Amino acid sequence: MTTEPSPHGALDALDHAVLRALHRDPRAPFSEVAATAGVHERTAARRLDRMTATGAVGFTAALVPEYLGEGVTAEVAVRCAPGRVHDTALALARRPEARSVEVATGALDVFAELNVADHDALLTLVDAGIGRLDGVVDIHTSVVLRLLLTASDWAPYDDEPTDVRRHAVEGRPLPEPPVVDELDRRLVALLRRDARMSTTRLARELRVGETTARRRLSRLMDSHVLHLRLHAEPEVLGYPVEARFRLAVAHARLDAAIRRLAEEPAVRHLVVTTGTTALLGYSSHRSTRDLRDFTARVFGALDGVASTEVAVLMRTYKRAGFESGPGPERREAQR
Repeated sequence: MTTEPSPHGALDALDHAVLRALHRDPRAPFSEVAATAGVHERTAARRLDRMTATGAVGFTAALVPEYLGEGVTAEVAVRCAPGRVHDTALALARRPEARSVEVATGALDVFAELNVADHDALLTLVDAGIGRLDGVVDIHTSVVLRLLLTASDWAPYDDEPTDVRRHAVEGRPLPEPPVVDELDRRLVALLRRDARMSTTRLARELRVGETTARRRLSRLMDSHVLHLRLHAEPEVLGYPVEARFRLAVAHARLDAAIRRLAEEPAVRHLVVTTGTTALLGYSSHRSTRDLRDFTARVFGALDGVASTEVAVLMRTYKRAGFESGPGPERREAQR
């Protein structure tokens, strides 16, 4: 396997080998990453440094409020006046409440996932914030009732589903979340700064013993409430076509539809929302032909579906708290 970087920022087989190891364990020591990739530790470290420096990949760490029962998560779709789509998407991406923002095909232009403290805060944000942006013509808002799959459950390098995906496929509820206290939140804040920070340094920053820091970290990582993962745009990993879909499913058929959709490795996000189209999801594909085959094979076989809307993402402005941009313009959004 060549150890020379590939030209023009493209990822080669060694890059993917490094990412594969870190996708399985974002905190894996470079000795393990290098052994998996078949290169020296310094080579593996240099490759990761190059990919993070260009913004091709990064690491994200966050507690999932939906699993903890904290706040309100809403999906907002905005129709814009001609010529105002880009500016509206940028304005939404800069808001700390926005976890993801993208522009897609269809009658509605800009889509955002927001997390706020409560319904009053959501009303204020939609009415006094988004509604007053120059060029916003119409707003559609729905509240997330159930979080089923997230990007942490999308495993392009692995055939085995995550525990969360397995629960969704089998129709079983997730385990009760662990109690998260202030020390846990401080730990996650440190991981947000540096997901690969050593346990020794974590303990020092938290002013606790190393055993305590290690135990707290293990407890959170073994649960579904902490998402500590390698973050890379699907296009970087070879999936340049992304779709956003909404399905209106009869209530009696909803659980069966959820289980069927969760079986599909291409589905990287799935929620149940309020509104006439109860299922909202995102999927990633290697080509438009793959997307076409996916929609025909999967949506066509679902029972109780009254309507289907599929939109192709044209540009992502924010994902997992990262604002998207070329090279150094890409930065982690401040929460």
